[in-house]
Amino acid sequence: MAEREASKYEFPVPSREAVLQLLSERGEPLKFDVIAQALGVESERDREAFERRLRAMERDGQLLKNRRGVYGLAEKMDLVRGRVIGHADGFGFLVPDDGGKDLFLPAREMRRVLHGDRVLARVTGMDARERRVGAIVEVLEQGSRSVVGRYTASERIGFVVPSDKRIAQEIAIPAGSETGAKDGQIVVAEIVQPPTVRSGPVGRVVEVLGDHMAPGMEIEIAIRAHDIPHRWPAEVLDEAGRFPGQVPAEAAAGREDLRQVPLVTIDGEDARDFDDAVYCERQGKNWRLIVAIADVANYVKPGAALDREAFVRGNSVYFPQQVIPMLPEVLSNVLCSLNPQVDRLCMACEMTISPKGEIQKYRFFEAIMRSAARLTYTKVAAMLIERNAPLRGEYDALVPALENLYALYKVLHAARLHRGAVDFELPETKIIYDEQRKIKRIVPLERNDAHRLIEECMLAANVSAAELLRKHKVPIPYRIHEGPTAEKLLELRQFLFELGLSLGGGDSPQAPHYAKLLAAVGKRPDARLIQTVLLRSLSQAIYSPDNIGHFALGYEHYTHFTSPIRRYPDLLVHRAIKSILHRRSPAISLEQMREQSQHCSFTERRADEATREVIRWLKAEYMMDRIGEEFDGIISGVTGFGVFVELNDVFVDGLVHITALGNDYFHFEAGKHRLIGERTRKTYRLGDPLRVRVVRVDLDEARIDFEPVDGAVTAKAGRANIHRRNVREGKKSRGKRHRRRG
Repeated sequence: MAEREASKYEFPVPSREAVLQLLSERGEPLKFDVIAQALGVESERDREAFERRLRAMERDGQLLKNRRGVYGLAEKMDLVRGRVIGHADGFGFLVPDDGGKDLFLPAREMRRVLHGDRVLARVTGMDARERRVGAIVEVLEQGSRSVVGRYTASERIGFVVPSDKRIAQEIAIPAGSETGAKDGQIVVAEIVQPPTVRSGPVGRVVEVLGDHMAPGMEIEIAIRAHDIPHRWPAEVLDEAGRFPGQVPAEAAAGREDLRQVPLVTIDGEDARDFDDAVYCERQGKNWRLIVAIADVANYVKPGAALDREAFVRGNSVYFPQQVIPMLPEVLSNVLCSLNPQVDRLCMACEMTISPKGEIQKYRFFEAIMRSAARLTYTKVAAMLIERNAPLRGEYDALVPALENLYALYKVLHAARLHRGAVDFELPETKIIYDEQRKIKRIVPLERNDAHRLIEECMLAANVSAAELLRKHKVPIPYRIHEGPTAEKLLELRQFLFELGLSLGGGDSPQAPHYAKLLAAVGKRPDARLIQTVLLRSLSQAIYSPDNIGHFALGYEHYTHFTSPIRRYPDLLVHRAIKSILHRRSPAISLEQMREQSQHCSFTERRADEATREVIRWLKAEYMMDRIGEEFDGIISGVTGFGVFVELNDVFVDGLVHITALGNDYFHFEAGKHRLIGERTRKTYRLGDPLRVRVVRVDLDEARIDFEPVDGAVTAKAGRANIHRRNVREGKKSRGKRHRRRG
């Protein structure tokens, strides 16, 4: 074995594989000297290098060095490796790396770790709730070296109370380490001494963000709490600064010229970057659709500073009235933005689509274009649906192509329904802000056919890109979406059975089965309730090179091609297409693509969590002046500790704690999405109407507490025939979405 290793290295430092094999063959933990001798590590230089390797294996949870200095295989010691997820009440969970069941970590175990740390733990038993309980054996890696929170001053020692409530420990700030922070200010503290069993974490203030209630502070907190990159490294700005302010004439060489094609962008009124343009014309019975996308890959080269930073960011993050872009402004808002009446480089997808909405053929090519107009959803809907004469006159040269786009949309939408794609039309909202960046009001956001028109065009281009890259066997980040798990499917069927409904497909329902059920309940008063439960039964879409299809859309092959300005996976897809067009081998392996896909899925979740936190805080602040007021609402969530209620016409969620529901013992029935009183049989169910009073607003927790108004709750006794129960209107709590595109 030692000879084999020596042939691989200039100095024979054994590999991890060799170490693991030796320990496995010996069947017992070994001291360092024994391992080194067995693997032929002799010189002092090699021993130092070998020690570093073993320490790295410890950090990765492959080995464990006990108090006697003996190394053993972690897997042989029944140890679990994973990441710690903290809870505001002091306890936590260990999420195993291998996907196994979580371990419950009692508060005493959480004293030596922080949320996000990677650890090795031993299973010590089961608790009363039949959860596996763990004890931490080794801290492998700190999850975060900085914490954002509110500073509390003191004569001897200050403290930072973390804004992230999953970090239940306060950070001690010794005198002299506060860096000018004043009592009550929001700061960023760097952890200089991690927690131990006997002492809490110690830190020093590295940045003072400002006063607690300052406008925009909630965004500053979210950015740092989620480690969202928001400052451009000097090398990135330097690289971006070398680009010209406009596309030079010579850039058109080797590209198809689309400058005479009246491509248009269609976006929201407040959009600042335009990464897609569309054009449609009739060709006999068929349609010719062109979707042109900003050619970001022409500027952002693999391995360059811009590329490294774009990958770290993963995507643009859309906060209220503030964007953290994936690319510097010279690219995102200038060179790569398809602004009207200027030359821009693009990647184009030209498709021939049949009268039945089938993509008969497609081709991708590099082009140069000039957008004919920057249109908005409102204007396009006014021209196509309301037939607004002044607007149609203003854009008379573009109206024929817009009419073709609208006709094609109807065909594509009909094909989608025929395919059985799941179309969840759930309420969305728009927040109107005042001059101080505080919520002025919250209004429903109506999606019109102009939104859907663009959505169908983007879906067609995305599917074509996925099909092309699948045929050429190029590794890419497919956008995959799994169907319901067995556990969620069982809960869903129990819920539907109670309503006298059923979902087809047996143990493996497909999108058409969901779509058929949605169509059947479309006019019921509880249609939104059913949509909500169906949606919650599905997993979240992610990126992966392992293509399993997109369940909800009903596609066997699907990817993201249409937004490379704001999504890194789209940039990867563009590069893959270029490798085909230029007959080059892909510059990335399958394993590298898997790692990049996982990272992009993570940054997407990170952005979603951060924006949700900001909006939740703003809504809590919005309700501060409404304490004591009464509102009608709908139960939007049911848990073991109470029910969440969404207020009608206000679109704010709050909690009615279980202790406020009445003098009874309430039991949570997860599969039926309800709490039911043991004595009174009073039931609080997802979708039930409920009148509530605002009783408390906690800005630190971004939490709004309600209590039921007397006489407002409908009590229901159990019924022998559960199919005859009354159904009431249901409504889903919304998550803010930005620029809904495929």
